[in-house]
Amino acid sequence: MFLSAAVLAPIGVAYAGPPFATDDPVPTDYGHYELYLYSEGTWAGESLDGTAVGVEVNYGLLPDLQVSADLPVGFNIPDDAGPRFDIGDASVGLKYRILHEDTEGWQPDLSVFPSFEAALVYSGSSGSDRPTHLFLPLWAQKTFGEWSVFGGGGFRINDGVGARNSWFTGIAALKHMGDGLHLGGEFYRETAEARGENGTTAFSLGGTYDLSDSWHVVGSVGAGVADHSGSTSITSYVALEWTL
Repeated sequence: MFLSAAVLAPIGVAYAGPPFATDDPVPTDYGHYELYLYSEGTWAGESLDGTAVGVEVNYGLLPDLQVSADLPVGFNIPDDAGPRFDIGDASVGLKYRILHEDTEGWQPDLSVFPSFEAALVYSGSSGSDRPTHLFLPLWAQKTFGEWSVFGGGGFRINDGVGARNSWFTGIAALKHMGDGLHLGGEFYRETAEARGENGTTAFSLGGTYDLSDSWHVVGSVGAGVADHSGSTSITSYVALEWTL
């Protein structure tokens, strides 16, 4: 699963492994697709922003190698103005699994997932003041019966005036509830991505439901607290997933 462009005010946190910001290391199966039609938003104070609609595509290019792309249409509704819409930051990435889980032992699935994100249309008014991002994470996962526990993190290189490089770390768990339902949660943190901003510590609860072998509903809600200022934000993510 791939990075979707969501923002947790006052810093940006990209979703990866819908519906969570924390990713799992398992690539899309060789020769198969995962397509997400999604929407997400962040409410902070009096403002609301996020992705009005986005499309994310994952493809199993080779065994253990996934290529991913994401294109969102962003929106911003400040407290004193009407809504604004523009093309969000497009992303491409490659997830490569370097270790397979040993079901009889403690070896987990392990993967690297470098990804590059850039603004197709630069617009300072929409918050696109850091035109490019390079994220270099390492993800791991272990299964315990009906539970899957995954997490990791990485270094984000943020290019732009006033930008700061940042670290993301997170851990998540999903439980198979039966009848195609998986529920779980995550806890994660990202340091500040720009000078004068705060890092954020956050959690979210969510899951997936299988409508059929090919169609799935994905969603989550969460909350974050900014360092020092103590300001809070509420996030949401919902997607229709098609696998083939």
